[in-house]
Amino acid sequence: MTCETARTLLHPYADGELDLLRSLDVEEHLRGCAECSREATALRALRAVIGAAAHFYTAPPGLEAQVRAMASAEPSRPERDRHLPFFGWGLIAAAAVVALVAIGLKRGPFAPPDPTEVIPTEVLAREVLADHVRSLMASHLTDVVSANQHTVKPWFEGKIDFSPTVDDLTPQGFTLVGGRLDFLAHRPVAAIVYKRRAHVINLFVWPAPHASDAAPAQETDDGYNLVHWVRSGMTYWAVSSLNGAELDEFVADLIAPESRVSPSAN
Repeated sequence: MTCETARTLLHPYADGELDLLRSLDVEEHLRGCAECSREATALRALRAVIGAAAHFYTAPPGLEAQVRAMASAEPSRPERDRHLPFFGWGLIAAAAVVALVAIGLKRGPFAPPDPTEVIPTEVLAREVLADHVRSLMASHLTDVVSANQHTVKPWFEGKIDFSPTVDDLTPQGFTLVGGRLDFLAHRPVAAIVYKRRAHVINLFVWPAPHASDAAPAQETDDGYNLVHWVRSGMTYWAVSSLNGAELDEFVADLIAPESRVSPSAN
């Protein structure tokens, strides 16, 4: 499959609209083409942020009745004004669309993330777990493959607006595999990938300049263990199918050799 053909299929592929054979063809191409793989990742990230940031509002009581009453009411205006020319209604409709687009750009899912926004932990946990599972299912675990921290860390330069710390934990039994770009909390984040035996550990990192330091807390969801903490203006989420005790060791080795994670109440 050529890149030109693949790009015509990326949108339906990201939306799950292709048949099995076509999907397999696209996935095979993505495994061998870094540029198309990045485009596919960006599309998946866009779908994720639209879904996560979509806002739904409940209409206030009585609004429906008011709208229906206004729609059925006969306006008291001169006969000549009762029937606007076709282009007149078109202008009104166009103005309404412009207003809605302006509101959407200001408050919708494409608006820049608010650094002071506090996203509930349970929402972030679902996003983190979904990204972890997706990275395993889509055969897109890494954008840069290396066990060398001095290769992985510079790879993120120019791709995100911060420089994540990349630790070599091989002596502790956690092998650095590489890194990739991902999308969480309405923004691009760094995903640093480790392995212990056959278990993949995704470590998600992004800035949290307005958050206070928080000790690591562990939770379990669908058989996966997640640990999250805030340290020196950065948010960290580690997720893996690795057992909880060993994931605690991983986090402790990242933070300080003498520290250990205590499970949270939830």
